[in-house]
Order: sequence, then structure tokens, then C-alpha cells
Amino acid sequence: MESKTSACILCSINCGLTLGVEGRRIVKVRGDRSHPTSKGYLCEKPQALDHYQNGRDRLTAPLRRRPDGSFEAVDWDTAIAEVATRLAAVADAHGGASIFYYGGGAQGNHLGGAYGRATRAALGAQFTSNALAQEKTGEFWVDGQLYGRSRCHTCPDFEHAEVALFVGKNPWQSHGFPRARTVLKAISKDPARSLIVIDPRRSETAALADIHLQVRPGGDAWLLAAMVAMLVHDDLVDHAFIAEHTRDFEGLSPEFADLPIARYCARAGVDEGLVRRAVRRIAAAESVSVLEDLGVQQAPHSTLSSWLEKLLYLLTGNFAKRGGMNIHSNFASLGGGDGARRLGGSPVGGHRLIGGLVPCNVIPDEILTDHPDRFRAMIVESGNPVHSLADSKRMRAALRALDFVVVIDVAMTETCHEADYVLPAASQYEKWEATFFNLEFPHNAFQLRPPVFEPLLGTLPEAEIHARLVRALGGLESLPLASLRAAAAQGLDAYAMAFMSAAGMDRRVMSLAPVILYETLAAALPAGAEATAAVWGLAQTCAMQQAASVRRAGFRDGNALFRAILDTPSGVVFTVDDHAETWARLATPDKRVRLVVPELLDELRGLVDTEPVRRRDFPLVLSAGERRSSTANTLYRDPAWRGAKDDGGALRISPADATALGLTDGGAAQLTTPRGSARVVVEVTDMMQPGHVSLPNGQGLSYPSASGEAVVTGVAPNELTSTEDRDPVAGTPWHKHVPARLEAIPRG
Repeated sequence: MESKTSACILCSINCGLTLGVEGRRIVKVRGDRSHPTSKGYLCEKPQALDHYQNGRDRLTAPLRRRPDGSFEAVDWDTAIAEVATRLAAVADAHGGASIFYYGGGAQGNHLGGAYGRATRAALGAQFTSNALAQEKTGEFWVDGQLYGRSRCHTCPDFEHAEVALFVGKNPWQSHGFPRARTVLKAISKDPARSLIVIDPRRSETAALADIHLQVRPGGDAWLLAAMVAMLVHDDLVDHAFIAEHTRDFEGLSPEFADLPIARYCARAGVDEGLVRRAVRRIAAAESVSVLEDLGVQQAPHSTLSSWLEKLLYLLTGNFAKRGGMNIHSNFASLGGGDGARRLGGSPVGGHRLIGGLVPCNVIPDEILTDHPDRFRAMIVESGNPVHSLADSKRMRAALRALDFVVVIDVAMTETCHEADYVLPAASQYEKWEATFFNLEFPHNAFQLRPPVFEPLLGTLPEAEIHARLVRALGGLESLPLASLRAAAAQGLDAYAMAFMSAAGMDRRVMSLAPVILYETLAAALPAGAEATAAVWGLAQTCAMQQAASVRRAGFRDGNALFRAILDTPSGVVFTVDDHAETWARLATPDKRVRLVVPELLDELRGLVDTEPVRRRDFPLVLSAGERRSSTANTLYRDPAWRGAKDDGGALRISPADATALGLTDGGAAQLTTPRGSARVVVEVTDMMQPGHVSLPNGQGLSYPSASGEAVVTGVAPNELTSTEDRDPVAGTPWHKHVPARLEAIPRG
């Protein structure tokens, strides 16, 4: 058994791993103690990584759709030539903006997405999206309103926080910060610290909490507004911090002065006394860290709730301090292209592009129309929108309406089945890889992972796929590639000067930079490490834009940082900050936080005359996509990975609802929403409150049996969701608030 250094690919934290491998199999998984943030920590889910690496649905040759709808295998030269020709034809006929790009990296699989930027530039494609646009863009938009720029993203410091507040977040299962379970246990056992959880479910994290505010599904905005009002009413705000570091408090406080706190708590379904206890604990603490997640970000009033949540820590002065919230550094951007931001809105509906990303719920609307600017073709890379985005039926119809669809992926996903061409990528353990979820403060880390295995025969790393496509599209013609290769042979310093000179002479160099680097930097890299060339470019940008922080980490420039990254497979700390750096990163002109978000005031005021959404014909609220010990992201397509943990994708329901509906644990029921219906197995549990049911994520995937027959296990949640149910500001879906009803199916 050989030992290899790598990382987990199942959530955004990407803990460092030490893999024991035999041949092409992963036989042992341990935490990497040398990893700068995870430090050997590991949950149980990566133990099944061989199910991803050696799944039966791995792709091993490019696939081209025949006229009868079936697929045939073709060679790579044919595939690249035909895909380039088809995409170029769409760009010539309708403009490059008619080609839409979705994805760019599954969890831990971001390096390939960096190269996709060059393919988009060669085609003139401007509109992009990915999973962030159905999760985080509302929060990003609020960050932009408060701090001056959506990339002023804050991160918590739970290791040093006196109070940890989780809003719609269950880090015991979904993590969200390094060493989550270790940190949660430490807080829960320390009598001087407090854990507060806002969640409709009695989740694993809520069970550890000192205070669980078990909000009614969809009632988060009323609860959070009441909490902010308590701070204002009871004068629990930090006046010195507000006076020195913020603007508009005088305009903010009247919005909460007459807010009916008791009525809002009742609408949220939480005892007012318990809410006041939580608010007083937050106000009295030396430090408070907060983390929101999908439970609130994919529910009604999600963007409003993000603003209210941030007001809790801002009004109490828990910003730019140890144990509080700070603006972290970035190694690379996760957003869309600058071209899309300049355009201002999506081409058909004019929908807001937060971080340059088209809202996921409007993608079908941008295709299923006769509008002349509609999307005509789609490139899907390391993404599965048919399964992961709202209303799978409509997404399939949208893909079928396009002139051309190409999917780049490791396995035969639900989206691959709708494509005209499928290009097989090497797995995350068969190529150089990295993650750009670098969200820590004051020490932020980046890991560049070398391949554990050679690429599976017939597959290519995404860097090579994009390089071939750009060449076939003529994107590299007349560029100074030979002189750049010659400079690379002289070392990184000489190459940096040559590249900057070339970029100054031809603007195409920067737009095609990832592939140009891939094609020319090899002489300065270890053998077989060409795909790391894009990281060299990112290291230069990082060192220029965050020079002081990079120097504190011990690197004089981008080349020194890149060499350390390349030579340290467990990862390196690339920035070190003091808390004053948060104020330096603030992007408002006067370096003050703007407390009022004018666009949200009408929505806030409207809460007084409304209640959490509930329909008579669908009396239950379905949370579609709960994180459980038996679920992970859909990189695990083989259901066998769950082993003894497998609950069959059961629908969780409260004992009271089960009794009322005549259901028993393990019984069958028909679950119906306005968009679809599915047969489910029921799990009766006191984790759920009456009126609230939940289905897990990661289910409903088609996977071949040992005999080759396609088998679907569990319910695909997005067969039941609707694109119309979305936040009015960010367009994020209401996956955690789906109207539903349930009927027992008689035994037999």
C-alpha cells in the first residue's frame, strides 16, 4: 500500500487526507496532520472515496449523440473538432453571448474551471452560473451593500468566539468551517461559552445548543427582525462601535423602534422569553461569530434574512475582532466573468447578476422563449443542473431546446443524458487539483494536490480539454507562444517579465491566460505538472492584490508563493492578517459599514402585515435536500457507499403529523408538491416539528447495477421543486420551503 497526500472533495472545507492506495483503488483514508487548517481532522464520509474513484458509471471515451438519440463513442480528435465547430457555429450565427457556461468545478475540483475561462473567451461567451447562484448570492449581495463589494465576504472565528450563532446551519453534518465537530464539542462543554442555533429541526447541532430557537419553517425573517428590534429597544447596541465604524444607524433604528416584537415571535413560532435570552447573551458577549447556510438561504425572505443576521453582529460590535466576523483574503475569485457584470442583467429577463452569475432558477426562462437574445448553446462542466437545480422536468426541456449542449464530467450524470456531446474528464484523484474555497482568517490556506493515479484510459484532465478546444477554435493564432516558452526555460522570474510584456502588447493574452500559461510554462515546472500553470498566474495576482498579507505569510512575491504551493502538497498558509486588515479590505469610500440596505426596507416593512407562507391545499412544508450522515454531494453516485447508514432516503416527519396521517415508521406514503409526486418511505422522528417534513440530498441518482441495468435509488428532490419559488432579490430557490402534502399508502 502506497501513501498519497490529497484532500476530501465532499464539502467546501476540503480537509487534508492521507490516502492508502493499492493499484487504482483507495483502500484507506486518514486525516493529514500536516494540513494547515484541518490538522488531521476528518469526518466519516471520506472513507467511501473509492466509490467515487472507481464508480461503474465512469466515462472512458467521448460520446456523440446519434440521430436516434443513442450515444456512440468517438476518438478525442473527432470530438474536439466537432465540439469546436458546433460551438463556433452558434457563436457566428447568434453571437458568443448566446453560449451559456454552467459549472466550472465540483467540490474540490476548481482548477479545471479556471481553464474554462479561456474557452469562454475564445468563443466570446459572457454568461455563466454555478451552484453558488442557488445558495450564496443573496448573502454576497448583502455583503456588497454593507461593505461596498460583494467579494467582501466575512468569515467566523468559532475557535475563539464566546458565542457561536448558527442560522439555518447544521455544521455537525454540513461542516462549513474547519474541524467543525471538534469545535462544536469544545463550545458546548465550556460553561463560559454559548451555542445558539436557529433551525426548524432539532438537528445534531441544535441538540448540543444552549439555546435552540426552533423557528417555524419560513419564519426566519420575523425571528431575526424581532432579535434586531430587541437590540434597539433595549439599548443593547455597541454605540461606540456604531459611531466610529458605521453609517446610517439613525436611519436604521426607526425601522425597528415600533416593530411588534411579541407578534413577530409568535409568527416565528418561538417563545419571546427564549428569544430575549438569546439576544441578551449575544449583546453581553465579548465576541460573537455567526454562520448562515442553506436552511435560511433557500427559504422565503432569504436575502432579507441575510441582512438581518449581519445586523446582529454589527450592532453589537462583533466585526474586525478576534472571535468575531472578519473579511478574509482570496486566492481566486469564485464568481462569473467581468463581461457579464458589465452587461448588468441576464439577456432575456434582465435578472440581476450577483458576482456575475445568472440566477439558477431563471436559466430555463433564458432558453424556453422566442426572445432573439436567448441562450442557444450550453457548456456544462463538473455540474449536474438536471438533478441539482429546481424543477428537473423544466431543466430537461430547456436543454433539449438548445441548439447544442456539451458536458464535461467524470461520470454519466443525468445532465449527460441530455447532451449532444459528452467529454470524459479524469477524476479529481487523477490530475493536479485545488479548491478555491479559501475562507479563513487570520490564517488563510491553499492546497494544490498532485495526482494520486494516472488518468483513467480514455479520459483527459479539464486543462487539456480546454487547451485543445481553444486551439481548435483558433484562439492561439498569432500569439507569442514561442517566446514565452523560451522565457520559461530561463525560470519563473524571466517568464513573469515576458508574460507581462506580452499582455501589454495584446489584450487577448489576459483573456486566454490559463491556456496560454498551460501551453508555455512547462519548462519551468516539474514534469507532468503543466496544469499547475494557472495556479502560477493566480499566485501573481494574489501577491499583488494582497501584498502585505502574503508577505506576513513569508512570501516576497508571487513566484515565491507559487514555489511553496507547488512544493508543499499538504497546503500552505498564503496570507496572514491582523484584525485591522478587515478595515483595509472594506470597499466603501469612507471605510465605514453602511447599515441600511434601502432595497430591502419595503420587504422588511411588509412583514408586519404578512405571515410565513403556508398553503391550505399543501399544508406541509418540505425541506428538499437535508444533510444527513448517509448523504453527501452527488460525486458519490454509487448508493453502496452508505453501507449500514443507508436510511433509503426516508422522508422525516414529526410524531404528531404521523399520527394525524395514519403513518408509522418505515411505512409508505405519497408525497405531492405543486410540481410533482413521489413515493417515499417514512421515518418518524422528534427532530421534526409538526407541519415540517424533509428529504435528504444526494438521492435519486441513476446508477448501473452489477448487470448494467440503470437503477434509481431514493427520491430526486428537484423533481418536486419549482423555478418560480425564488427570492425576489437574488433569485435563489426556496428548496427548504416547498409546499407539500402527504398521504399514507396502505401496506401491500
